[in-house]
Amino acid sequence: MRFDDDAGLDTSEVQDLRGSGGGGGGIGGRVALGGGGLGVVGLIIYFVLSQLGGVSAPSGSGLGGGLGSVGSGEQVDNSKLSSECKTGADANKNHDCAIVAIVNSVQDYWAQQFARSGSTYQKAPTKFFNGGVRTGCGSATSDTGPFYCPADSDVYIDLSFFDELKTRFGAQGGLFTEAYVLAHEYGHHVQNLLGTSKKGTGTGPTSGSVRLELQADCYAGVWANHASTTPTESGKPLITDVTQDDINAALDTASRIGDDYIQENLGGGQVDRSKFTHGTSAQRKKWFTTGFQTGEPARCDTFGTNNLG
Repeated sequence: MRFDDDAGLDTSEVQDLRGSGGGGGGIGGRVALGGGGLGVVGLIIYFVLSQLGGVSAPSGSGLGGGLGSVGSGEQVDNSKLSSECKTGADANKNHDCAIVAIVNSVQDYWAQQFARSGSTYQKAPTKFFNGGVRTGCGSATSDTGPFYCPADSDVYIDLSFFDELKTRFGAQGGLFTEAYVLAHEYGHHVQNLLGTSKKGTGTGPTSGSVRLELQADCYAGVWANHASTTPTESGKPLITDVTQDDINAALDTASRIGDDYIQENLGGGQVDRSKFTHGTSAQRKKWFTTGFQTGEPARCDTFGTNNLG
């Protein structure tokens, strides 16, 4: 995947909290699992740790005391991003700028899709953090992995997570893997805007939680289908091409973050379907592929089918 050198970047869609002392607290602190409009969704690393017995599920209402995204006396500092990330050429050279470009592309697609449906898409920032962060869903550490918080409609990520994908999960890695992860989290934002998030409850192979995650995978695939044709505000696509190698990398990642793969390879070796929250590796690959091949959000109705794959 490459970016158009001349396309402009909008760094306002990313907020850099790194170095602000976001205050994450201990593992499992106050962030609550699951959808339903309360807890965070899209967790990967947290689930791995819980399978390994490393954390216990947090208690409470899921709102974590209503903590704001930035604590008292802390500042969001986007000056470095703003000065370094101006064009697609910057995105082709600078990893942080590439993440900005991906966020821009994903949100441009959904803004245009919502407009075609006669509604308005509300943009949500991706917030970079190191170590820990305070959110509308509570405090979280980097160990939770990337997540979306419905309470404040923000995406949170410690960029070191992408190294975790390679070292802990054995994924191929690469920029499009990162794009898949971010597009998945923005899929949760779309679900929140559409009111679907409240359905994402329970555990088990046909639970609302699994259906919510598989739909977000499908939405990520839909964006991938349109990534090289979605124009930015300048009128031209920000992404110039998505190759088969890119898609293969995304599918490789999907195969390594399924419930069955995680339980068998990173947990105790036994697959317990009653604890499924994200879907199997095969299901995650299937629904990303469905979105990518059709390019139609309507084909992502995981809640209206008995055949999840």
